[in-house]
Amino acid sequence: MKLGVPKEITPGETRVALVPESVQQLVKKGVQVLIETGAGTAASFLDSVYANAGATIVPNATDLFSQSDVICKVSKPIVNPTTGTHEIEMMKPGAVLITFFAPLINHDLVQKLADRKITSFSMDSIPRTTRAQSMDALSSMSTLAGYKSVLIAANSIGKFFPLLMTAAGTVPPARVFVLGAGVAGLMAIATARRLGAVVEAFDVRPVVKEQVESLGAKFVEMPIEEQTQTAGGYATQLSEEAHKREVELLHKHVKDSDVVITTALIPGRPAPELVTEAMVIDMKPGSVIVDLAAENGGNCTLTEPGCDFIKHNVRIIGPLNVPSMMPVHASQLYAKNMLNLLALMLTKDGQYTLNMDDDIVAGTLITHDGAVKNENVLKALEAAATARRSAS
Repeated sequence: MKLGVPKEITPGETRVALVPESVQQLVKKGVQVLIETGAGTAASFLDSVYANAGATIVPNATDLFSQSDVICKVSKPIVNPTTGTHEIEMMKPGAVLITFFAPLINHDLVQKLADRKITSFSMDSIPRTTRAQSMDALSSMSTLAGYKSVLIAANSIGKFFPLLMTAAGTVPPARVFVLGAGVAGLMAIATARRLGAVVEAFDVRPVVKEQVESLGAKFVEMPIEEQTQTAGGYATQLSEEAHKREVELLHKHVKDSDVVITTALIPGRPAPELVTEAMVIDMKPGSVIVDLAAENGGNCTLTEPGCDFIKHNVRIIGPLNVPSMMPVHASQLYAKNMLNLLALMLTKDGQYTLNMDDDIVAGTLITHDGAVKNENVLKALEAAATARRSAS
């Protein structure tokens, strides 16, 4: 079997799907690994190191896609600016694609994969189970994003984070408020605490209170009678009444904070708006908001994805693809997740096999043999089709 790793062409993407160490392990299993020249350069993994690990260096994307039975990527397939051809169309019909591509919202991409009869697996569809933790690339990347968000904030605010007692007087610690206590939020809390900030955190899921407090932060509670999380552990969308009470509660804590870091996401939906313009107006001049939900619209009403600007004397930062700011470790963690997933799909002699009896394989599979196989994606496609019919 030939497994190909192309160079990522999405603007700003510096990660690579497999690192030399993971290539070496695949080669030992009998897999022929093809690496497009320069695929790992942005993450400091050179072609020569891949070659030493047993990979074959391929000079261009066209040759790599046309030869590979399995393609491992980081970002979703797009049109290659050099060839003018969509990466999906560059793949062999019936080949396998493993990457992040958010199938719940990228419906046209799902259809293109089905039409090409590509067997596709989305890394953001890994089941939230104990057995699947070693393959959970979303958690790996969220860990990096949570850590980096605090460093971005610390570099952007005109204050120290820790309490300092100096000959010139005492400097009080910065107050950091983290919205969302998932993987990114918890890492942001831990990082801010390590830097010496006083940290508060909010999440609609009361079950995360213990985790927040174990990191030394104060958990801001709001009694909610309705269901606040899915079976997979993700936060659910609140009712209109509950969301109104949520915003009222958050206003006071946002107002009193030097730094607000937002991480709240709902799979398949735009990010919930938690920080209103009225809250920003009430914040202290020089305060900072780092909105990690910017790619999904942002948790702050004023966030502009990919922009860093000042509004109402508050700096609002909406960074995109934060894990790519740390490409070395981001690639290493992602490659490990990928390698663990591939282990479920490889025979002893290194051949690909589709084992639908495995719950992780079945749960991550999006398209196969010309059809959409994922139940949640099918529901999203039907809902979108119904919405289009209603609008016409």
